[in-house]
Amino acid sequence: REGLPPEVNFMVGRVGDIETSAELQHLALADGRRVTARLLVVATGLGDVIRRQLGIEKRVVSAAHSLSFGFDFKGTRADFPFPSLVWYIDRPADQGAYLSVFPIKDRLRANLFTYRRMADPWVKAFRQAPKETLTATLPGLARAVGDFEVVGRVQMWLMDLSVARHVEQAGVVLIGDAYQTSSPAAGTGVSRLLTDIEQLCGTYVPAWFATPGMGADKIAAFYGDADKRAMDAHALALARYRRSLTVDVSPAWQVRRQIAYARRHLINGLDRVSP
Repeated sequence: REGLPPEVNFMVGRVGDIETSAELQHLALADGRRVTARLLVVATGLGDVIRRQLGIEKRVVSAAHSLSFGFDFKGTRADFPFPSLVWYIDRPADQGAYLSVFPIKDRLRANLFTYRRMADPWVKAFRQAPKETLTATLPGLARAVGDFEVVGRVQMWLMDLSVARHVEQAGVVLIGDAYQTSSPAAGTGVSRLLTDIEQLCGTYVPAWFATPGMGADKIAAFYGDADKRAMDAHALALARYRRSLTVDVSPAWQVRRQIAYARRHLINGLDRVSP
């Protein structure tokens, strides 16, 4: 935001009402201010309020796809001699993808990506006793990060994979998770968002603004963009692959899992911290 040019009018407010058309879009903020523009770009992430106001539905393609946790470690940087750490969870019974740990100023932040269900007793145990549950699930973790304590509240979010429907509306574009959600464990969310932004701002918006109107035909061209479609399809495919590689116990996936884990261990070599 500090890099925005001075001609950009940055406003903070809650949207109360939206009126869209093939010419101009009108936003009424809760404090009475009004905003008028040719194009409305919706980048509200997982928030559904604006999307529902626009009559845009979502199609769930994988319900309760993943369950992720975020929390802080209390420890010293001397105990953590890495720029960051990724600890892969190899046992299908643990129903986990990996733990990532990275420093933020004087603390360590951790994100744990799993495919567990909310009703799983492990989830309740982890929220009540995060350190004990984590060290039991990931033996040897304390050797890698040093003596640690989980401090503050353990944040948790359940992710459905979904894709927006009825999006080819005049004057409105959805980008990022507002259009299609991403699996946190697959790590494609930022790449998808940047692809949307690059294609929208680099290709479509200049052409749209060069001619009158903002009809649904213009908007449809963005959703049909080959690069965008390829990135969206890649993100969904990778999300499904990561989940199957972690929890699917069919013979075919057991073979794939062994190959993937052997390749991972070979690449990591002597730098891998083993339990």
